[in-house]
Amino acid sequence: MTLSEGIAALGLTLPPDAEEKLRAYLALLAKWNKVYNLTAIRDPAAMVTQHLLDALAVLPVLQKSALVGRHYSLADVGSGAGLPGLVLAIARPDWQVMSVEAVAKKAAFQQQAKIELGLANVSIHCGRVEDLQGRFDGVISRAFASLADFVALAGHLSDRLWAMKGAYPAHEVAALPPGWRLAACHELHVPGLGAERCLLLLERGN
Repeated sequence: MTLSEGIAALGLTLPPDAEEKLRAYLALLAKWNKVYNLTAIRDPAAMVTQHLLDALAVLPVLQKSALVGRHYSLADVGSGAGLPGLVLAIARPDWQVMSVEAVAKKAAFQQQAKIELGLANVSIHCGRVEDLQGRFDGVISRAFASLADFVALAGHLSDRLWAMKGAYPAHEVAALPPGWRLAACHELHVPGLGAERCLLLLERGN
């Protein structure tokens, strides 16, 4: 599955320079990965599927949300090498993306990617998410923590949290703390990936 094929399969129309920037991001990640071990996935084809397309798979859902529009502000917490935050920032340059990563080498990679790719809509916060101040339209995470921990650590940043998960985590949903609810569960289909994926929307309220 090529990047172009995956984007088409997801039904996405990206800015003219987005594919080039996504490939440049992946090349930079592969280069840094040789020294800093940012990701366990090293096969180029697997990186396209499990990093780029996996991140882009949430975009159709986000774009259909009534509360997600132009000038949307999104925080990606526990972003690692910038997934999905940097990928979404490339796909939607009209959004403002804050990438939050506590590991210095991973945050440094993201900073370099921001510079080299000219991502003016990206901010990098190297530190713990619970120490971050500010409010965002939404917060997203990919395999960051349990839903209860996600709410506890990032709930002060937004009333709408998007959690990228594998199979539907029924036990985690049941353990959501009072004041938070599962507002939606979207099944994701990542082109070329034969594994379960879902995107959960958690909202503050009863």
